[in-house]
Amino acid sequence: MAQAPLQLAILIFFAFASSSFAYGPLGHQIVGAIADRKLAGTPTAEKIKILLDGIPLARASLIADDIKSWDKNGPDDRRGIHFLAHPEIEQQLHDFWKANPPSPDANDEMPSHHWMHYTDVPVLDAEKYGDGKIGRGNWDVVHTIPYCIGVLRGEIAEDNPRKITKTIAVILLAHCVGDIHQPLHVGAEYFSEVGEPIDPDRGPTGLGDEGGNSLSLLQNATAERTRHYYHSFHAYWDLDTVRNLTIGTPDEVPKEERETVYAPAKEKLIADFVANEPKNWRMSGDPKTWAEQWANEILPIAHESARLPRLVNRCRRR
Repeated sequence: MAQAPLQLAILIFFAFASSSFAYGPLGHQIVGAIADRKLAGTPTAEKIKILLDGIPLARASLIADDIKSWDKNGPDDRRGIHFLAHPEIEQQLHDFWKANPPSPDANDEMPSHHWMHYTDVPVLDAEKYGDGKIGRGNWDVVHTIPYCIGVLRGEIAEDNPRKITKTIAVILLAHCVGDIHQPLHVGAEYFSEVGEPIDPDRGPTGLGDEGGNSLSLLQNATAERTRHYYHSFHAYWDLDTVRNLTIGTPDEVPKEERETVYAPAKEKLIADFVANEPKNWRMSGDPKTWAEQWANEILPIAHESARLPRLVNRCRRR
């Protein structure tokens, strides 16, 4: 249990931060930066510094997505993202990626590292994670988080089949505790052959929307934007919601201007969270149960988010 303080502090501060922002790169960076500041000067911060070889949590929170750049040509492809200044972490990431490849056989013995970011609980009847089986898996985000806790506690050996070392466990927690607070990383809508929403836990399986990834939003061309703009419903939650709330505008920011626009808004948000803890944010019980508690808390929001595609679908039929 020697690693318990490390694991507890990581989860506490990520849970605190992720109550509002935890989706795309901007959201994950905000969560990680808040954790960095809340932990600054503590023994836990020193332990994390050693495990991450000095990489701050604001940066580590992006790594689980970064390694997706290896999916097409493998981790040795020079064109992918690498961590050459941290060769031991680079090797651990290689081992983890190879043990959890992007396109495995559909079985629990050989999962994909992609599976660890989400779960697809049916949202039609606003059920809880434990109410059924469809969309859940032994390597979804609800199971990955407690597995990482087990590694940090020393209950699971670092030389495990998934190659999740203590370092990889911190990297995954830095990201996945954010992901589990994104409604469409937890819930999914399922449809019958005629396009009607269904509950596959209580009838035919149907076709899932993959947490909104298979639902496209279309913004028509305007005088300001001369092209059609396609966006998945999932990406809207991942990117647009955090961006809009952070900088207070729905308009896109040109790439060359993003840092200038985001930096002060992001800094203000981080400082506000560090100074003012939200009420009732602390979790209770064994931290290994927190992932399912978080999933159950966010599922009602996932249920509400699914209403938009349903309304659009009804309008199109009229």
